[in-house]
Amino acid sequence: MATLDTVAAIAPAPAAPMPGSAKLFWRAFAVNRGAVLGLAIMLVIIATAALADLIAPHSPIEQFRDHFLTPPVWQHGGSMDFPLGTDDVGRDILSRLLYGARLSLLIGLVVVTLSLAAGTVLGLSAAFAGGTIDIAIMRLMDIVLVFPSLLLAIVVVAVLGPSLFNAMLAVAVVTLPNYTRLVRAAALSELAREYVTAARCAGAGPLRLMFDTVLPNCTAPLIVQASLGFSGAILDAAALGFLGLGAQPPTPEWGTMLAGALQFYQRAWWVLAFPGLSILVTVLAFNLFGDGLRDALDPKLKR
Repeated sequence: MATLDTVAAIAPAPAAPMPGSAKLFWRAFAVNRGAVLGLAIMLVIIATAALADLIAPHSPIEQFRDHFLTPPVWQHGGSMDFPLGTDDVGRDILSRLLYGARLSLLIGLVVVTLSLAAGTVLGLSAAFAGGTIDIAIMRLMDIVLVFPSLLLAIVVVAVLGPSLFNAMLAVAVVTLPNYTRLVRAAALSELAREYVTAARCAGAGPLRLMFDTVLPNCTAPLIVQASLGFSGAILDAAALGFLGLGAQPPTPEWGTMLAGALQFYQRAWWVLAFPGLSILVTVLAFNLFGDGLRDALDPKLKR
């Protein structure tokens, strides 16, 4: 009878983020110039978020009573103390954008971690159990997918109460079906392979089959989905903040900043434009990076 060590030896190598070698992966990734641009922008955003305490000129919640709606420095009436201007209560917009980047990255990380962990467990359970359990899990995911994601997130936050944590939890719930269906499909494909049968014959239990044998070979599509889901989480959380259901003032969250600036779009364009541009650039960067990652990890899409 085959042993588990023998099965591990004949099992295919797990789909690693960098197939073959880092050099080969980078060569495949760098073909997509948009992906490289997205990666560069991502690194800049991460660096500014990590160093916000050092590079932000002011506290994000400090109010300067003599500088209400001060324009950017290049406009008439602007001040070098506030390079991107101030909002309606005298808070420095640049400082709030820098701290808002940290908060947006935290939102994306928490949402992707929660939905990825729960989706992996549910997807593997559905694939291995089959029968009634599989049908029940997948029909539940189908019910969640019936509702528009933002509408369902609003309902969840309305039930739990408006707060940043509840907004992250709501976004994780609405993105859960994507990970569950992806893991289930990948696991079903792997279950038909010979190394899984050999592992069963060697006496591997269900948990070992799930997490030690099958899951490592399902990581490539999960990595791509997580990178694309990161941008979606930031966008959905910003939408909830804009509606007043996410982070509450004076928290420097980009969606909340947009909500407070909406009434000033004619007389003070900067209080609306800069948070909106921050959301646009961040979401675009993660989407470009995710597309390049998908192309590099999928042999069928390599050029």
